[in-house]
Amino acid sequence: PDWDKTDMSSVRLQNSCFAFMPERVGQAYREKAPTMLQVGPMGMTEATGIVTTGGYAMDPEMGFKKLGFPLAGIEMKIVDPETGEEKGVDERGEILIRGYNLFDGYYKDPQKTAEAIDADGWYHSADIGSIDEHGHVMFHGRFKDMLKVGGENVAAAEVEAVLATHPAVRLAQVVGLPDERLAEIPAAYIEREGEVEVDADELIAFTRERLASFKVPRHIRFIDEWPMSASKIQKFKLRGALMDELGLKD
Repeated sequence: PDWDKTDMSSVRLQNSCFAFMPERVGQAYREKAPTMLQVGPMGMTEATGIVTTGGYAMDPEMGFKKLGFPLAGIEMKIVDPETGEEKGVDERGEILIRGYNLFDGYYKDPQKTAEAIDADGWYHSADIGSIDEHGHVMFHGRFKDMLKVGGENVAAAEVEAVLATHPAVRLAQVVGLPDERLAEIPAAYIEREGEVEVDADELIAFTRERLASFKVPRHIRFIDEWPMSASKIQKFKLRGALMDELGLKD
C-alpha cells in the first residue's frame, strides 16, 4: 500500500515467487529499484524446498523471465512424459529432478512412491518445463492443468499468464469445462486489479489477439475471494461452481 512512498534504492536482491511475472510488475520493479537483482526460484515439496534460483552470474533481465538454474548437487532434465526421451533446448516436457534433496517417498504409500521415483532415482514431477540454451529453467504449468481442446493441448498456465498482462487483472485462474464438440474448453476466473473496470467481453477479445483461438476462454467470471487450501487455490471448487452454474456434467 505504501509502494509510491517507499524508497527501494538500497534494495539489491529480491526473491519472488512468480512462475510467470506479469510484465507490468517487472517494469514497476525496474523503475522503482533499478539496481535490484530479481531472482525467481522454483520449488516443490518433494524436493524439500527450492530446486532452482537465479544469481549474480545470470543476465539480470532473465530474473524477470526465467527461474534460474538448478542448485548445486541437483540434477534436472526435461523429458517426453510418454516416451521418456530427453527434450532439446527450449522444448517443453516433464521436469525430472534427482539429487540429495529428494524425499524418500510418500508416507505409507509405496505404490505412489514407485510411480513418482523411477529406478534411476529421478523424481517425475508432473510439472511442465523447459531449459534454454544458457541453462535457465522455466515452469510452464502442471500436466494435470493441461486442457485438451479439440485434440490440442492447452496449458492453463499459459492462458493465465496472458490474462495477467491485462492492466485490470490482478490474478487469473483457468479451468477446463466439458464440451460436446471439443471435449473440453477453457474458462477463467479473474480477480480485478483495484478499481480498474473490465468486463468479460473485453478480456476475451484481449486473449483472442494474443492466443490461438482454441486457447481463448469461452467463459469468464469475476471473483473477490478465492477458495483456498492451506496454501493453494482450489481449482476443483472453481470448476465445480461454474459447472453447477452452467448445468454441465462430466
